[in-house]
Amino acid sequence: MRTFERKGKEAQPILAICYDFDKTLSPDDMQAQGFIQAVGYDVADFWKKANGLAETNEMDQNLAYMYLMMTEAKDKFPLSRSKLEDYGAKVGLFPGVEDWFERIRAYGQSRGVKVEHYIISSGLKEMIEGTMPARKGAFEKIYASSFYFDEEGTAMWPAQVVNYTNKTQFLFRIEKGVLDVNDPAVNAPFAQDEIRVPFRNIVYIGDSDTDIPCMRLISARGGHSIGVYNGEKAKVLRMMRDGRIRYFAPADYRDGSELDSLVKAIVDRTAANEKLEETHFSCERERRDAETEKSIEEERRSELIDSLRTSPNFATTHMLVFAMDPHASWTEAERERLAAAALENSQVRTILHDSDIEDFFRALLAAPARPGSRAAELKALLGL
Repeated sequence: MRTFERKGKEAQPILAICYDFDKTLSPDDMQAQGFIQAVGYDVADFWKKANGLAETNEMDQNLAYMYLMMTEAKDKFPLSRSKLEDYGAKVGLFPGVEDWFERIRAYGQSRGVKVEHYIISSGLKEMIEGTMPARKGAFEKIYASSFYFDEEGTAMWPAQVVNYTNKTQFLFRIEKGVLDVNDPAVNAPFAQDEIRVPFRNIVYIGDSDTDIPCMRLISARGGHSIGVYNGEKAKVLRMMRDGRIRYFAPADYRDGSELDSLVKAIVDRTAANEKLEETHFSCERERRDAETEKSIEEERRSELIDSLRTSPNFATTHMLVFAMDPHASWTEAERERLAAAALENSQVRTILHDSDIEDFFRALLAAPARPGSRAAELKALLGL
């Protein structure tokens, strides 16, 4: 059986920043920055054909464009992993993106917050892996559509397809530290104080309607959803109106930009908020421990009462009474059971006036007793 590597909660709070790729980190679709032109298509015509293929065949749009990439490249060049990475290396990025990831990570570290960057994209994983940030190890994990390659390294079939609805599963994987796409533990229950990255510490940055399911989920669970735009604000204004995002900013990742200041403010808030959350969880753990301790003590007292009711001899009776604290917080029901033991078990009743036995029951019965109860009967027998 396969063993999956999983990430657990760490000493520092973790802030996970998740990004769409096309038009979020890059000004255009990655396929439109070299690949489409290389297979002899106008960009608009390629997407028109891919979308038409999807519509005609009731096909997922991402599967349609991946199929078209394979068929159109077939007679021109091998559609290999290295070829796709080469095209990825040519993909343009918004200003500041190349040093953004390390810069924000360093800022988080200065505030006691571990920042991790994730890609959740309908674009191609192999092309994203060819970009400079990915080559430098910027991303903790890249979730994107990808190909299955044969022994010669040629794309043969889709290995993973990421569309706007199934993007949300990756947020749950990040939350629980269950990052492998085949790890079923993503569906396992986790205690709140064991969650690696609670949703309040997840940021999602995207640009369009395909990001809405992730943005809605993040916003609903107390996280931070950010819409970015390149020139025209209409999309982000609509998403803001519809409650999809909490913030929007230009897709400018340079130091000191509006987006830079916004994300740093989220880092600062995370640092302060997690101190309060840890205090809350500490109090909660103490409460649970106290309840557990109380439950164990109640069980111990119940066992002592049962033993006293069935005590077979005087020695055992003396030993059991010695083990009981008359000043403990005995409940009324427990006092009734102890009184019944004293009245009904001859091994107890016979030595009721021995000093240790009588002292125990006198202290136990100091509280008022209900008329007609066994405790009241025993009090009368002891002259209380």
